[in-house]
Amino acid sequence: MFSIHMTRLHELTVVLYAFSVLLYFFDFLNHNRKANRIAFWLLAFVWVLQTVFLFLYMVKTGRFPVLTIFEGLYFYAWVLITLSLGINRLLRIDFIVFFTNILGFIVMVIHTFVPEQYGSHVVGKQLVSELLLIHITMAIVSYGAFSLSFVFSLLYLLQYDLLKRKKWGKRLLRLADLHKLERSSYILAVIGVPMLMLSLILGLQWAFLKVPGMPWYDMKIIGSFLLLTAYSIYLYLHIVKGLAGKSLALWNVASFLIVLINFFLFGKLSSFHFWYG
Repeated sequence: MFSIHMTRLHELTVVLYAFSVLLYFFDFLNHNRKANRIAFWLLAFVWVLQTVFLFLYMVKTGRFPVLTIFEGLYFYAWVLITLSLGINRLLRIDFIVFFTNILGFIVMVIHTFVPEQYGSHVVGKQLVSELLLIHITMAIVSYGAFSLSFVFSLLYLLQYDLLKRKKWGKRLLRLADLHKLERSSYILAVIGVPMLMLSLILGLQWAFLKVPGMPWYDMKIIGSFLLLTAYSIYLYLHIVKGLAGKSLALWNVASFLIVLINFFLFGKLSSFHFWYG
């Protein structure tokens, strides 16, 4: 009975999420403030349902739910909604919630089609430790920060293109100015880089203790360090070299591709990352 209720709760969440994204899309095309408000409150309700789902899942499993790809994708989507709602509340930047939750909804759809039993529950129980949970949680939160940084860079490029082509209109006015978009993207990268670095340190420490003989050339490890390097270069270019504008935004977009590759592909090629199967 409990599983049936959990399934129905998840189905309702996905449906409401879809309506929210569609209303945001309608607002993006037609500048409809009423649609924007309805979409926002629908998304807020989705966040409540997701939070309830996570809480019930934690009660059911007795642990923080990030040890399988099924759990990790759901938590990643929850992080994206949480960050987008928070930033929208603080900065009042139109379209940030829409663009972020296109990505979040894609993650939710992928999560829906991943079987819950994906990965070994026996292995999962053997590997549970506070160190591992903190490692995975910090990694996903850093991915959430990079995701929003990527969205801000996309909005920057969109605003830049509209200004360059002198497309004056409501869409241009509703986007934040270039400096604000670039600054927001940079701040989120500043949050994501140390989070990822700490996650890698904790993950390596956990692997040293729990996985003797671990191959250090593992694709997941290599991918994580490539990701850290890409965003560290982004910060270096901005802080030391003073690079700004379109070039920096494009670098950020390219770096985010490594996030996607590392999250979805390198985990599959890993020889010991059971969380990714």
